[in-house]
Amino acid sequence: MARDYAGKCLDFRKNCGLSIGLIIFIIGDVTGQHVKVAEEVESYPGQMVELGCQFMGTGGIELTQVSWIWEPKEGQRENIAVYHPQFGASYPDSALKGRVSFLHSSLDNPSIQITGVRMTDEGKYVCEYATYPSGNEQGTTTLVMLAKPRNTASAVTVTEGAAPVVVAHCESADGRPGAHISWETEAPGEESSSSRAGAENTVTVVSEYRLVPTAKDDGKDITCVITHRTQGAPESLPMKLSIEYLPQVRIEGYDSDWYRGRTDATLVCLATGNPEPTNITWTVVSGPMPDSVQIRENTLTVRHVDEAVNTTFTCEAQNRLGASKHQVTTFITEKPMVDIAIGTIIGAVIGVLLLLVIIIVAIFMIRKQRQNAENGDGPPKYKPPPPVKAEGSTEMLNKSQDPPPESQPLGHKYYETTGEPVTDLDANEEGNGYTVGAPSGWDDSAQGPNGETASEALPPYSHTPEHEASRGLSPSARDGSFVSPAMYV
Repeated sequence: MARDYAGKCLDFRKNCGLSIGLIIFIIGDVTGQHVKVAEEVESYPGQMVELGCQFMGTGGIELTQVSWIWEPKEGQRENIAVYHPQFGASYPDSALKGRVSFLHSSLDNPSIQITGVRMTDEGKYVCEYATYPSGNEQGTTTLVMLAKPRNTASAVTVTEGAAPVVVAHCESADGRPGAHISWETEAPGEESSSSRAGAENTVTVVSEYRLVPTAKDDGKDITCVITHRTQGAPESLPMKLSIEYLPQVRIEGYDSDWYRGRTDATLVCLATGNPEPTNITWTVVSGPMPDSVQIRENTLTVRHVDEAVNTTFTCEAQNRLGASKHQVTTFITEKPMVDIAIGTIIGAVIGVLLLLVIIIVAIFMIRKQRQNAENGDGPPKYKPPPPVKAEGSTEMLNKSQDPPPESQPLGHKYYETTGEPVTDLDANEEGNGYTVGAPSGWDDSAQGPNGETASEALPPYSHTPEHEASRGLSPSARDGSFVSPAMYV
């Protein structure tokens, strides 16, 4: 509370010190057994300060004398004021003589005041009682002298390099006590602080910020923050880093679409540096600048694009530290890139559409096949044996025109041309009256729509023309034999 009040008293120094002493005395701790004093008192040069002291005694203790002793930070202890109830007040020779006095002529409250306080008056002040029978008892108050510092900060201009250098300087001069300095910035670096003695027991604190200077850190914000006891809040001193570097050059505007016949194609040379570039020059590596090129400051304009500007353009910028350059090579095409791009896009769209059509058709066919399978629309599981060709003949073998001899056992068939029997027929084919050359290969165990087997599904053979016609057979032109129509499986 006393410190806050001291901060508010910066502009009212005539009686501020007295008020501070009273406040701190009221809230001070008891530093001795019975002696109550303020632990600390703040003051500014030229003010008046009060140092309170009071004996909080009990019965049975006799007070005989009280003395004030000053202990400077440097030097010997000195008695500055003595009070005896019989002999009164006394002020021995000291640096404070003539400026120190008792406020009350009483042993119970021997508070003193010091006028015209100086920075050298800082130190410890001891209020010491001589009592009987307990002996001497004392309490100590520390007088803190305050001085508001002068705060300044500045950026240091440096040149881009590889070693750390000081880029910012901050100083808090002639303050009491010494200030605390910190830095705020996005530029990576290190800070260092030092202090030295100033006039009239003040302190000057100096802080520096170091970093490896690069072009990217030029112009970045950096702030020196000074915290001091006399300030209600930290003081911020903003600035910008200043790092000198060669020009950095880049050419913009080339879009890789310089085609024959294009007009007003533009290139812009952008150059930055510290100090600012003062001279920008355009050249071409192929020789003289083409006639269709116009240059205005940092802008190059090609009025009509042709083979003459199918070259490399160079922009060079200079400042006090030197020169830097950047190049762009231009390529001239016959047609605009947009035409080529449109053709490519159309081809890609057509390809995608064809692919989608193929996929849709394939999906439709697969689903159709699955539906047919589920509805039982597939091919039959059995089939009658096909007619067999006779060896060496182009005609299909059929039932022999002549019935088999009675001497031949059942199950024998005859070729129509040779009349030789065929044996080892499948049991299901015996007696059916057809001529075959080999086993059919069909599964006779398979069942037809009504549950019959292949052999059962075949009707008994009949030689009548009506029966032959009903079975799809036609009479042969040769010997009245029958030949079945061609079958395609």
